[in-house]
Amino acid sequence: MSMRSLAGSIPAVLAMAFGPVSSSAQVEHEGEIEGVVRDADSSEPLAGALVSVDGTARMAITHGDGTFHVPVPGLGIFTVRVERLGYRTVSLEVDASRAEVLQVALEANPIALPAVVATGSLVARAANETLRPTTVFAGEDLQRRLAGSLAETLASEPGLAVTSMGPGSAQPVIRGLSGDRILMLEDGERVGDQFASGPDHATALDPSSARRIEVIRGPGAILYGSNALGGVINVVRDDVPSSVPHHFTGAFTLQGQSASNAAGGSLNATYGLTDHIPVRLEVTRRTGGDLKTPVGTLKNTSTDLLELSGGTSWVDDWGHVGATFRYYDNDYGIPGGFVGGHEAGVRVEMERTATRLRSLFRPERAFETIEIDAGHTWYEHREIEPPNILGTLFDRQTISGEILARHASWGPFSSGGVGSRASWESFGFGGGLYTPNSTHTSFAVFGLEEVDLEPVRLEAGLRYDWARARPHREDTSSDIGHIRTRSFAAASGSVGALARVTSSLTVGASLARAFRTPSINELYSEGPHLAAYAFEVGNPSLDTELGTGIDLFARVTGNRLNAEMTLFRNAISGYVFPLETGELSRVRLPIFQFHGEDAVLAGFESAIEWAVVGDLTVEAVASYVRGRIAATEEHQHDVRERSTLGALPLIPPLQGRFAVGYAPRDWFVEAETRVAARQDRTGPFESATDGYAVFDLSAGIRITVGGRLNVITVRGENLGNTEYRNHLSRVKEIMPEAGRSISVAYRVVF
Repeated sequence: MSMRSLAGSIPAVLAMAFGPVSSSAQVEHEGEIEGVVRDADSSEPLAGALVSVDGTARMAITHGDGTFHVPVPGLGIFTVRVERLGYRTVSLEVDASRAEVLQVALEANPIALPAVVATGSLVARAANETLRPTTVFAGEDLQRRLAGSLAETLASEPGLAVTSMGPGSAQPVIRGLSGDRILMLEDGERVGDQFASGPDHATALDPSSARRIEVIRGPGAILYGSNALGGVINVVRDDVPSSVPHHFTGAFTLQGQSASNAAGGSLNATYGLTDHIPVRLEVTRRTGGDLKTPVGTLKNTSTDLLELSGGTSWVDDWGHVGATFRYYDNDYGIPGGFVGGHEAGVRVEMERTATRLRSLFRPERAFETIEIDAGHTWYEHREIEPPNILGTLFDRQTISGEILARHASWGPFSSGGVGSRASWESFGFGGGLYTPNSTHTSFAVFGLEEVDLEPVRLEAGLRYDWARARPHREDTSSDIGHIRTRSFAAASGSVGALARVTSSLTVGASLARAFRTPSINELYSEGPHLAAYAFEVGNPSLDTELGTGIDLFARVTGNRLNAEMTLFRNAISGYVFPLETGELSRVRLPIFQFHGEDAVLAGFESAIEWAVVGDLTVEAVASYVRGRIAATEEHQHDVRERSTLGALPLIPPLQGRFAVGYAPRDWFVEAETRVAARQDRTGPFESATDGYAVFDLSAGIRITVGGRLNVITVRGENLGNTEYRNHLSRVKEIMPEAGRSISVAYRVVF
C-alpha cells in the first residue's frame, strides 16, 4: 500500500509508526501543520528538532515544549520530515485539511537517515534517492565541521579536497577539478565572484550563516549549464523568506580557533511583520590572524570579513514574491616567499553586492510551480602590494534572469520541468594587467524529465547553451594571438537510472555530457597576476571543453548502517589548464600559458557509517582520483617530457578519514584520523608530497535553555602537531599545514 493511499487514515498510521496522534486537539492557525515532538522512551518534549515540508522551503524548529507550527501552501497532502541529531528521522504524509495536532515520537538512534536534497533535482529527495552522489551539511553536523572557509568546511567528505595559497584563499576541489569547473551557488543562484580565475581568489561565500550546504559530485550541467563539469556547491540561506513565522526564528553562531587566533559569529533572524510579509536580516563578522604551523608562522595570512543581508517577500496561497540584498567584504593576505613574490606578501581586498528578485507561483494548471528569478551582482577584487600599490584589479558585473516551470505527473512522466536562463557579464581589469575589458553573454534552454517505473526510476535531460565573449578591442597582432570576439554553442544531456533492489539497497548509474566555455581570463589574459605570483598568458583560440562523465554507485541505508560506493570516469576534450613554461617574464614572474589537451579523470569514492553497538559508531571515508593527459599522437612525446606519464597537475592523492564516536542523546565525543598517501604523479614543475596521518578529537553537548536547543562543540585538530603538507597547497614549499589547534563553536537555533 502506498503512503498516499494511507493519507485518509493518518492518525492510525502515525500511531503505529511514530506514536499516538491526537484526534481531538485542533490546530491553532489555519493553513498550518502543527504538532508536538517527544522522546519515544521518556515522552519528554524535544526542543531543536527540525520539521520540514518536502518540495517547499517551509520549515520550523520545535520549542522547549516540543511544539512546532509549519505554514503550508494550501490544504493538500504534504510529506513532512522530522529530524534531530541522535534520533531516527521520520517522514510522514499529512493531510493539512484535517486540522489536527500531530503527536510525533522520535526513537533514539546514533545514525541519521540521509538528509533531503534540493540542488540538482526538480523534486526534493533524500540523498540516498538521488541520481548523483550528494552530500548535505546541515544543523549540528554542519556545526561540527564548520571552519573559516567553505572549502575547509567541506574537506572531510569523499571526493572533496582543498587547494589554497594560505587559509584566506582556500578553494574546494571535487574529483580533482577546481576553479571554473565547479559551480558555486547561493540559494541556487551563481555567486558572480572571481574565485575561478586564480588560486589566490577566495569565494565570496561564508559558511557560518548557512542553513544547509549541498554538494553534488560529478557533472551537473542540465539545470545549471556551463561550469558544472566537476560538480555543484549550493549554500542555502533562504535569503528571500517563503513563509511567515509567528515568532522570531533564526540562528546565532559563535566560533573561535587557536591556530590563527580567529573569532567570529553570525546572526540571522526572520520575523513576520504581517500575515503576509516576513522580513529576514543577517550579519556575519569574522577576523583571524596569521596561521601557526609546527615550524613557524605563515606570515601575512590574516583575514577580516564582514557580511550583511536583508530580504523580504509577500507570501500568499498562490506563492510568494520577494527581494534580497547582500553585501560582502573580505580582506585577506597571501604570503610571500614564492618565486617572483613580494617578501611581505600581498593583500587582497574583495567587495561584493548582490540584489536578487525571486518569485514562485502555483498556477494549478499544467505546471505545479513556476519560478522566476532575476539578479544583479557587482564584484571588485583588488590586489595590493606593499606599501599600498594597486598591482591587479578585477571588476565584474552580472545581470541574469531565469525561469523554471515544474510539473508533477504528466503523461508518462512522474515529474519534470523546462526552463531558460540568460545572463550578461562585464569584466574590467586594471593595475599591471594588459587583459582587455570584455563582456560575456549567454542564453540557454533546458528540460529534465523523470519516469517512475517502481522499483526503477529513470531520468533524462537535455540542454542547449549559446555564449559569446567579446573584448572591447580587437587586436590581430597581439603577442598572445588574435584577440577577437568568440562565440560558443553546445548541447549537453544526461540519462540515469536508479533501482531499489531491496528495502535498504539501491544501485544506479548515470551518463552525462557537460561542457564549459573558456573563461575571459583563459582567452585574453596578458600580464602579471600579482597575488598568484604568475605572469598569465591567454589563448584566444581555445575551444569549448566537452566532458563525458559516467557514475556507477551502490548505496545501503538502514537504521544501523549507511554506506555508499561510487566509481566514476570523466573524459574531457580540450581540458584547459595553465602550463608553466619554465620561463620568467620581464618582471621576474614565472610564465603560465593556458593550454588545451584531452584529459581523463577516474577514481572512486566510498563512505560507511556503522552503529556497532548502542550509541557507539564507526565511520570511514576514502576517495581517489587519477588524472592524466590523453594527448593526441603528435603531442604524446611532448606531453611526456613535460610531466610524469602525462599526469595532470594538482590532483589530490588517495585520502580518507576514520572516526570512532559515541553519541547519546545529549552529548557526543569523536576521535578521528585523517590520512593521505604520497602523491608522486606530478605535473610539470610540480613537486611530490609525502603521505601523512593527522589525529583529531571533538566533543559536544546539547542543552535546552529558554526552550531552545543550545549546542556547544569543541574540536582539537592535529593534536600531535604533525608537520605535513597538502599536495594542493601552493605554499607547501615554504610552510606545512596548520599545527595543533583548538576550535570552539556555539550555536542556537530559535
